[in-house]
Amino acid sequence: MQTEQEVREQLAACYRLVHQHGWTDLVYTHISARIPGPEEHFLLNPLGFMFNEVTASNLVKIDLDGNIVGRSPHSVNKAGFVIHSAVHAARPDVQCVIHLHTHAGMAISMMKCGLLPLSQHAQMFYGRVSYHGYEGIAIDLDERTRLQRDLGANPVMILRNHGTLVAAATIPLAFSLMFHLEKACQAQLAAMSTGQELELPPEEASVKTRELAFRADSPIGRAEWPALMRFLDRTDPSYKQ
Repeated sequence: MQTEQEVREQLAACYRLVHQHGWTDLVYTHISARIPGPEEHFLLNPLGFMFNEVTASNLVKIDLDGNIVGRSPHSVNKAGFVIHSAVHAARPDVQCVIHLHTHAGMAISMMKCGLLPLSQHAQMFYGRVSYHGYEGIAIDLDERTRLQRDLGANPVMILRNHGTLVAAATIPLAFSLMFHLEKACQAQLAAMSTGQELELPPEEASVKTRELAFRADSPIGRAEWPALMRFLDRTDPSYKQ
């Protein structure tokens, strides 16, 4: 079982990687991580910090009711708490939740067709993408029940007219799934912008790709994480502070 410090360092690293990829929205959007133990506590970014300012020590520990646990001079964004607490409360299998407002993710969220299994990246999520209708900025606690219902057991949810969300058993896996989801959204937009007729792969190929991506021995989330950590440690190891 991971220690709280190990979770803090991994989560801070995830924030830095999201910043490196340009997936940020000023100080908004969030990545959360459950701390192992029976208390149902999770970590969220401090309100007002850019993602490249997030460190292991300034992450804020909160409970499922939004109360800050322990000492912290920082607060958290209520919309972030509502969305992330909904997932953590309903999905004990999920350690990490990433919610982003990227250009590509928002664009796909505006399309009635949603994410199509056009690319190999998109086929990874074939039949495992949920959709949640837009209700305005997520500050109402009662929206949590609908977020939970709509996500179900899937690893991905597209929030209509809003953005994307990934829920995974580990922080490395959550980052990798978001990477593939973002690539899938970008590729779909690029293909659709040409105006050419699109080629949908056969369903059996999409199912095969999904099963390979999510089987127990899949390298996704494991093979690339050490390399990503080496990159961060070479460029800016301050995330560990």
